[in-house]
Amino acid sequence: MRNILVVAVISACVTLAACTKEDIRRSVEQVRSEIERSGGGSELTVGEIASGLKEALRVGSAKVSTDLGKQDAYANDPDIHIPLPQKLQDVKSALGRVGLGSVMDSLELKLNRAAERAAPEAKAVFWNAISEMTLQDVMDIYDGPDDAATRYFENRMRDELVRRFEPIISDAMLEVGAIRAYDEAMKNYQALPFVPDVKTDITNHVVDESLDGLFFYLAKEEAAIRNDPVARTTELLRRIFGR
Repeated sequence: MRNILVVAVISACVTLAACTKEDIRRSVEQVRSEIERSGGGSELTVGEIASGLKEALRVGSAKVSTDLGKQDAYANDPDIHIPLPQKLQDVKSALGRVGLGSVMDSLELKLNRAAERAAPEAKAVFWNAISEMTLQDVMDIYDGPDDAATRYFENRMRDELVRRFEPIISDAMLEVGAIRAYDEAMKNYQALPFVPDVKTDITNHVVDESLDGLFFYLAKEEAAIRNDPVARTTELLRRIFGR
């Protein structure tokens, strides 16, 4: 059973604009003392809940960013595979009619390779956001649905991740040959008669799709830690989520 009294005091205090950090600290200490005097010292404290939740988020985000950084993590996974942008699907159809569809297949693979190259960079951004979480954030996530932390990250961090990922994806696309493959495909396409002009931003496309993949698996890791004892890899996680 969770320490409802502690949560209520903290939640009420945090929502008041005039409430200071010192007020919050005194409230926590007062309630903790009352719990210990009443024999309830075995209940979870707010500090334990906050530490446990942050540890769960660090464990989950580190695993996801590492796993998706492996070769074929995006390319061979139907849940997060990055397709060509819709406009390039039309280019692929046109090139396929003249036996050049493999050029676009090569480009599509390289877009996924770029996402895989960039995925490990997400860890630092996730961990920075975790360190900035407030007590109210912690309690809302702890008492929320299985993907509450993922939704928090997505709402709070997406813009920052986009900014971080754009140059990383750009560099990765150069390294894996995606830009060269794109230029070759478009050269072949433009050589065809009577085809419309096509313009698309493949970098932004890969950024958006790669982030969708990160959040997809972060939600799975979060649910696992909440519900599956095997996923609770530390004593603190077992204490916090095993109740």
